Amino acid sequence: MPKDPFDWIEAQHERLRAAGLLRTLRPRPADAGPTDLAGNDYLGLTRHPEVTEAAAAAARRWGAGATGSRLVTGSTELHARLERELAAFCGFEAALVFSSGYAANLAAVTALSGPSAATLLVCDESNHASLIDGCRLARAERAIVPHADPQAVAKAVAAHEGRALTITDSVFSVDGDAAPLRALAEACRAGGAALLVDDAHGLGVLGDGGRGALHAAGLAGDADVVATVTLSKSLGSQGGAVLGPARVIDHLVSTARSFIFDTGLAPAAVGAALASLEVLRREPERAARVRAVAGELHRRVTEAGLTAVRPDAAVVSVRAPSPEAAVRWAADCREEGLAVGCFRPPSVPDGISRLRLTARADLTDERIAQAADTIVRTAPAA
Repeated sequence: MPKDPFDWIEAQHERLRAAGLLRTLRPRPADAGPTDLAGNDYLGLTRHPEVTEAAAAAARRWGAGATGSRLVTGSTELHARLERELAAFCGFEAALVFSSGYAANLAAVTALSGPSAATLLVCDESNHASLIDGCRLARAERAIVPHADPQAVAKAVAAHEGRALTITDSVFSVDGDAAPLRALAEACRAGGAALLVDDAHGLGVLGDGGRGALHAAGLAGDADVVATVTLSKSLGSQGGAVLGPARVIDHLVSTARSFIFDTGLAPAAVGAALASLEVLRREPERAARVRAVAGELHRRVTEAGLTAVRPDAAVVSVRAPSPEAAVRWAADCREEGLAVGCFRPPSVPDGISRLRLTARADLTDERIAQAADTIVRTAPAA
């Protein structure tokens, strides 16, 4: 009999299970379900009636799918309008919409590495996996620098002869801390490097009316700055985008493989994102509210003796003593009607497991107090 080529999988699963690292899928209910501090619906827009109706209307008019890549049949008038409105809202010259934020990051990193491996990619050690994978796919020289360290960036750029691209999250998805964008931009400019910022967790939360972390830092629209965003967090939809100078966007259209060879974003998602942008323009106070909710969650859990990172945006990270304890803690919260995120290795490169709480602008003060009480009551012993 031929050898089973997948006979290693069971042993690998046992090792993951023993370490408390085995992942499982858990379908969520269609109704409201438990209080949700696990998803990324920061502004509470994914069920907003204007947003869901816009999604339905777009599907009725343009069809359920994009039908092809953006360069063939996958672009609609809706896609072009969303790109214009995203760029204008965030303060950039142009934008390009992708099927996901992951695809947008792969495109930006690989395409901006240039036609050869001559570009140095300076990457924060805590960057999101999509940025890390983009660096790997680019096959360029890489310098992994300590977290949020502009001096390390300046040193890496200065030591390299040729092009350099510094890559960072604006708000880091695990701990919710913000990058020092102004200092990073200065470090890049001192050495002639460009700056690429993933603003997935900044859009809708930071900046004037939720225009993002780069807008807040006064860097939006600068000729040497490119941003990526996701439509699946604050905008309650699906997809991603790259924003920057028009020549950068034109370059991505012709060179970015995750744009050229991927089916375009479904019209329903485009319509939903457009409607969410309209709601955010009309109700800019949602951005301030989500930051206030995050601050209140942090205050309540830390005053109860838990260790949590002070949030710079919408994410509150609460430390757990072990991967197994984090899994049990999240399960206990779920039994109490509270959904929380559970981050453990390899999602957390520092090896420290956490509960990840995501604030929402639509949470009432009563729901915030109930959620914090549940987290404190179910907390494992240190």
